[in-house]
Amino acid sequence: MELRLFTDGASRGNPGQASYGYLILDEKNQVIHQEGKSLGIATNNFAEYSGVLSALSFVKEKIFSGESLDILISADSKLVVEQLSGRFKIKSESLKPLIREIKLLEQLLGRIKYIHIPREKNKQADALANKALDSLYP
Repeated sequence: MELRLFTDGASRGNPGQASYGYLILDEKNQVIHQEGKSLGIATNNFAEYSGVLSALSFVKEKIFSGESLDILISADSKLVVEQLSGRFKIKSESLKPLIREIKLLEQLLGRIKYIHIPREKNKQADALANKALDSLYP
């Protein structure tokens, strides 16, 4: 099975009120699941990684059946894509626990590839993240 995940994180202030959003599509580009969630006070990078982790956790809990998956994760954060692809070193101690969890899920789920996309091609995940933030300020 092939899945396409679009993820994004947001923070109003850095650190500040933060959230993530993600969208999971099947091979026919049908939405399987989408989610936006506020995280409290966090950095933008923490929010970005939380989006990836939450999307992969959903895949593990609700979609994964034991057969290896092909997963393409698209994000507009070049840092996230490069670090999770192993091309950039991870320096932030506060992000390392999230990244370890992501790497464990990668090993379990199958083949995962990260690609950097322009912000304008990640509007749905961005909207989900911002909607979660907006819900804090009715």
